[in-house]
Amino acid sequence: MSTSNQNNFQYNAEKTSQIAEKIKSVIEILGEDTKREGLIKTPERVAKAYQFLMQGYDQDPEAILRSAMFEEDYKQMVIVKDIDFYSMCEHHLLPFFGKVHVAYIPNGRITGLSKIPRVVEVFARRMQVQERMTTQIKDCIQRTLNPLGVMVIIEAQHLCMQMRGIQKQHSITTTSDFTGAFQQAKTREEFMNLIRYK
Repeated sequence: MSTSNQNNFQYNAEKTSQIAEKIKSVIEILGEDTKREGLIKTPERVAKAYQFLMQGYDQDPEAILRSAMFEEDYKQMVIVKDIDFYSMCEHHLLPFFGKVHVAYIPNGRITGLSKIPRVVEVFARRMQVQERMTTQIKDCIQRTLNPLGVMVIIEAQHLCMQMRGIQKQHSITTTSDFTGAFQQAKTREEFMNLIRYK
């Protein structure tokens, strides 16, 4: 394996070779000359980019939460908001990106605050749909920390809507999912008010 400078991510040489061959074929089918100077290294670059963008398949989000889990008698809302993410729409392999807001109410256990964005990153670095990603983040936190409730909101722009298809440049897609205490409208409203407060 060779190592990149991006977070010490390790590329798999065999995967790089296999993906690059397929990408080269796609470029040629589209009518380009893969021997042209600007395209000679493109298949390899794309192969490495895909490995980096899809690295979430090789990571365990529950293990990330457990790696910094502490007993704490705190039963108020913990919020990590405005978590930037980039993901790949599984329908067109085009990016979607935006912000994730996560809240949970501890039930005797908390996790390190940096672990919540890392969990978001694991699920984002896969072929995704926004709806599934929202639920996966919620379920992971609920299973691992067993809090009194979890709520996740994702706001995203999808290039598959902006670059092709309907071509609506400023549309935002919002999804949410919640468990436990967040089933109460008052608790959800408190979370919504807090994430909108700047």
